[in-house]
Amino acid sequence: MFRLSALSFISLIALATATSAQGFDISGLPALNTTQSGEGEMTYSLSLQILALMTALTLLPSLVLGMSSFTRIIIVLSILRQALGTQQTPPNQVLIAIALFLSLFIMQPTLTLIYDNALSPFMSETLPADQAIARASTIMKDFMVLNTRSDTLLMFSDMAGAEAYESNADIPFSTILPAFITSELKTAFQIGFLLFLPFLVIDMVIASILMSLGMMMLSPMLVSLPFKLLLFVLVDGWAMTVGSLAATFATQ
Repeated sequence: MFRLSALSFISLIALATATSAQGFDISGLPALNTTQSGEGEMTYSLSLQILALMTALTLLPSLVLGMSSFTRIIIVLSILRQALGTQQTPPNQVLIAIALFLSLFIMQPTLTLIYDNALSPFMSETLPADQAIARASTIMKDFMVLNTRSDTLLMFSDMAGAEAYESNADIPFSTILPAFITSELKTAFQIGFLLFLPFLVIDMVIASILMSLGMMMLSPMLVSLPFKLLLFVLVDGWAMTVGSLAATFATQ
């Protein structure tokens, strides 16, 4: 989908360049028409707007992964499943659904701010599109900065050769996005390590007991799985894991 949209966009640019070079008037091509109002605002044709919308939709999954709490949650849940030793239970679709809806729950205050301050005024035609995008970008940057480690953000700022930023709005997305994702990966693996420890202890205890009984041919993972499931259910593991994950995020 992204390749098709990119090829379409490149084709339009090539067509416009070719026709301009040969002296043709491109104003007769509806797909390439642009009009400029008296206030200096540029209005694009419907075809270009649809093309831009389709390109934006192809980037939506990347934005969900890179600008929300989804990355940390799905990694922690995957490590938890591996620590339990339940193979493909819960399946990937269930883990993705849990991570998605939990991300919506965590991001609700941020999304509400975006709706109240940017989307709603834009839909009521009281705020221009560029100002609405700027407000929404600032709110998202505030969320990402709150959940990004300062040393990670400083590292990417130094690599970009940027000076100290006066506010969160001054941080470009090219800096805050990789810093946020890297920080999320580190935090997710730290939480996963803490979740892995109790199940590792159970595996070691079961393996030692089986070795002392001379049952070397019996898989310790097979014997320890019921005990790990029992422990996880007794301590209400899913509620504790999901609640602890939600509490690790700072919201505005």
